[in-house]
Amino acid sequence: MARVTIEDCLKTVDNMYELVHIATKRARQLYKGANPLVKSKNRVVVTSLREIASGRVRAKYGSQGPEHDMPPVAN
Repeated sequence: MARVTIEDCLKTVDNMYELVHIATKRARQLYKGANPLVKSKNRVVVTSLREIASGRVRAKYGSQGPEHDMPPVAN
């Protein structure tokens, strides 16, 4: 892959806001020393986008427990 485009990444991610969130989180992991999942001599942000475009990085959502429920707005 010579150049990473947003369109390449959006094939594996639902929307661009989710893409920004995933890329930011993965870039932080790489910056802190995580091993890259693809070969890249680029900066961590580009490496994270390459990982997303290749399908090796995806969002994982957990279920929220009762402690995360919204409080009632009115009595």
